[in-house]
Amino acid sequence: MIAVEDPAGGRIAGAGVTVTLERAAVSRSASTNERGEVRFEALPPGTYSIAVRASGFEEKTSRVAVSVSSQATFAVILGPQTLKQTVQVRDRGPSLASQPVETTSSAINTVVTTEDLDEIPLSARSFANIAYLAPFTAPVEPSDPTKARITAVSFGGSSGLNVDLSVDGGDNNDDYIGGFLQNYSPEAMQEFAVRTSQFGADTSHTNGGSVVVSTRRGSDDWHGSGAYYYRGNALNARNTLDNPEPNPKQPFSRQNLVGTLGGPIKTGKLWFFSSYEYIHENASVAYSANSLAEFNALQQLATGGSLANVSSIGAIPSSVAQPYRETLFSSRIDWRQSERSQWFVRASLDRNHTKNDLLQQGALPSTGATANSNYYSVLLSNQFQFAPNTLGVLTLEASGFHHTKVRNSTIGEAFDFPFTVNFLTTSGLETFGDNQFASAITAFPVQRDQQKYQFRYDVSHSRGAHALRFGVNFIHEPVLRGALTGNPETLFSYPQDPSFYVANPGVLARCPNPLPSSPDPNFPDCPTENASGASDGSFSQSIQRLGFYAEDAWRVTRSFTVNAGLRYDTTFGLFVASGHDQAANPGLATLQASGSTLISGIPHDYRKAFAPRVGIAYAPNASATAVFRAGAGLYYNDLAQNGWVDAFTAVNNFNLRNGSGPNALIDPNYHTPYALTASAGFEHAFANNWRVNITYEHQQGVHQYRRYEYTPGFGIPAKAPAVSLFRTDNRSIYNGLALQVQHKFSERFEVTANYTLSHATTWGATVGELFDYVNGVSNVLDPFGPGDHGPSGEDIRHRFVLVGVLQLPWKFEVSTLSQFESARPFTMSTPADVNGDGVVGNDRAVVNGVQTSLDQFRGTPFYQVDLRVSRNIALGERVTLRPFAEFFNLFNRQNPGNNYVPDISALPTSVNDITNATAFCRNAGCTQTRPITSVNQLRVPAGALGDFFGPGTTVGIPFAAQLGVRLGF
Repeated sequence: MIAVEDPAGGRIAGAGVTVTLERAAVSRSASTNERGEVRFEALPPGTYSIAVRASGFEEKTSRVAVSVSSQATFAVILGPQTLKQTVQVRDRGPSLASQPVETTSSAINTVVTTEDLDEIPLSARSFANIAYLAPFTAPVEPSDPTKARITAVSFGGSSGLNVDLSVDGGDNNDDYIGGFLQNYSPEAMQEFAVRTSQFGADTSHTNGGSVVVSTRRGSDDWHGSGAYYYRGNALNARNTLDNPEPNPKQPFSRQNLVGTLGGPIKTGKLWFFSSYEYIHENASVAYSANSLAEFNALQQLATGGSLANVSSIGAIPSSVAQPYRETLFSSRIDWRQSERSQWFVRASLDRNHTKNDLLQQGALPSTGATANSNYYSVLLSNQFQFAPNTLGVLTLEASGFHHTKVRNSTIGEAFDFPFTVNFLTTSGLETFGDNQFASAITAFPVQRDQQKYQFRYDVSHSRGAHALRFGVNFIHEPVLRGALTGNPETLFSYPQDPSFYVANPGVLARCPNPLPSSPDPNFPDCPTENASGASDGSFSQSIQRLGFYAEDAWRVTRSFTVNAGLRYDTTFGLFVASGHDQAANPGLATLQASGSTLISGIPHDYRKAFAPRVGIAYAPNASATAVFRAGAGLYYNDLAQNGWVDAFTAVNNFNLRNGSGPNALIDPNYHTPYALTASAGFEHAFANNWRVNITYEHQQGVHQYRRYEYTPGFGIPAKAPAVSLFRTDNRSIYNGLALQVQHKFSERFEVTANYTLSHATTWGATVGELFDYVNGVSNVLDPFGPGDHGPSGEDIRHRFVLVGVLQLPWKFEVSTLSQFESARPFTMSTPADVNGDGVVGNDRAVVNGVQTSLDQFRGTPFYQVDLRVSRNIALGERVTLRPFAEFFNLFNRQNPGNNYVPDISALPTSVNDITNATAFCRNAGCTQTRPITSVNQLRVPAGALGDFFGPGTTVGIPFAAQLGVRLGF
């Protein structure tokens, strides 16, 4: 919004205002209303020239910067026509620390610019790294190996999968697991906004936050860049969590090659911009001496005929390469059709592949896989100005994703030994043979496909004191499918390691034939044998999402603005899998035939997701530097489909298994989860370039997902089959208070600091997450029992972030992104049924007769200091060369986060009783013990989850240095 004033502060009505995007000839014109104000909606981010004309006043021009998803107010003061005066414009600086105060918006909004992305060290070359600067956000581990290099962002204590993400207005959400879908190079981005609360009714499918990305465009000036990043093995410290001494250090190297080019195809009419980034990474698993010894023992068992149907396991390498290659490309063409109509089309792709994917320290290469992922998106957008105060924005997008995971081995068998799964690993994979891609974390799909087509139209109209917006968003997703592994396999699980059986050759000879399917106390050292037949592990959906909204920014007075809106969303086909609704789920008929009344029918799409949102912004005395904000609203978001994928695969097994498929059901009383949020805050920019922002935010989650595991005789008839039931009955609470301080000391030094005090709680069994995971229930007979309520897994009580840029003499520049936070919680579970509901695996450990509670334990406080040192070297009037060095985790802090051993039976020092641990065992037979005097004695850091999925975030990375050079013009 632009306010036109005379020298005395009076507003000038009827003034003509024209805004023009520099070097692009894109302009818009309108006249100020009776309050001397004029709004320009949906301006592309960039630097604009403002020309203001009014009868009796001198015409004025100025330059301002407009950010993505912002509602900044600029004041222009016109002098009398006979005077020559300097225009006073409250301008925007080039970086995070120079954002204007948005005095008419109630949204909690942080804008990250191209300059921020260029100046701040980014450990994973991901824009999400710098999104952590926004209040109420925090880093989280990648939640899906298909997107291992896309780091995630937690909003309000969640795990980051319940966030709406858009690029140029197009949907970029992963509808299977949640979170970001396609990755983009930071070089392709103009700006992005991180919105944590009170965002408008135009935003849907989120109950956590919103990230709005805008890509770069061409201009009348030729511009581009080329960059090279190098990180070699000698520049990286040892990862002491996954790769402790004296094991050989895991080799690692990565190189990034980046290039951009933009300019005019036809000056003043047609422009293009393209970006390209190639990632060449060579990671590896270096086997420890213990692993190699066990592998050699396993080879002896195979050649001696002790492994069923396996006479050899092949050569045993000392290390296994895990090469990763990725190509990121984006190209955009902008066309100025006329003064009233502008178009652009943007095409982007992301292609990556990994060999020996999901391979870990205690597993041979046969358990790995070759993974390939291909993403693409094509977006067409048009802005048409129907009238000076009416604008329409059309967005059409087509996007797709295809992922495959091909196993290295298909022998039909797998062998599992204890040394493979220990406190250093998080995978739970087999030691040798086929990998079913099922672990303690989740079941990983061997195939995924997602095709999405979007139609969106937004209209904005300003009239008097009202700025109206309304629109429709329709997403047709004919393909949302995948497959869990369904290959037949026989799994042999051995209670002892291979070296034990080599040293005791008579043990296996005395084992019963056939082998039992569960441990036999008469043969404690004998393996178990479990065969799984062929099944249809596929799941497939075709869904449509439809949303409408209307909102108004009402300028009640020059000081007081009300932002009010209403949104409605619904989904069609949410519970239809492979063309069948849940009535075709064989588990439903089987359960009802047993006489159970647990559920009475099948779920249906929810049609009551009306989401009102209201906020206020009060700027005392029409101040442009101070504003009070407050608001409340509802935000709905369906679960990503991995939560209940078992219920979708069940319908495909109806004919295959004659009604004996997996008994995974969805409760008929389905309700789309939503968050009730409320916030209040104050922001003030001082005259000496200081700015303070204080915000309080409350989120109350309602109708979140939970998984109930029923066994016969416990809540269901004894003759009923075991049932997994998904319900929407969970709830959570998040409260946070954030203080942000920003200061631009001079043109040479600026700093932004955030401190957040927060508390997030939920109900769960062994994992406490908000919204985006299906929390288990500890005791189905008492689902909201004592100890089931506790902190979420991302409950961070204290978090401090510091980012700064310092210009030194001789054109050197130093920048930092530093994070400090208190310990995150985790739960200690037990494989025993201590709750007495017949379910093993959902119970929390009991220590000295007292059952531990959800997320009772705390990991380790986290801090990571990243630093960049660079120097600009001018090579002429327009060409700049910038060599740089980046240092991540500068002090080599070991950051296990909350990644601690979560199972009391898996601790490196055994306990005397997994049903009630009172002491640690001092010897193998546990005849000598040491009492447990504090539950904190059970805290043992586990392997780094980040290495399993990709670059670590909450567990951090060991010290790493990166060298590079960038040439720009």
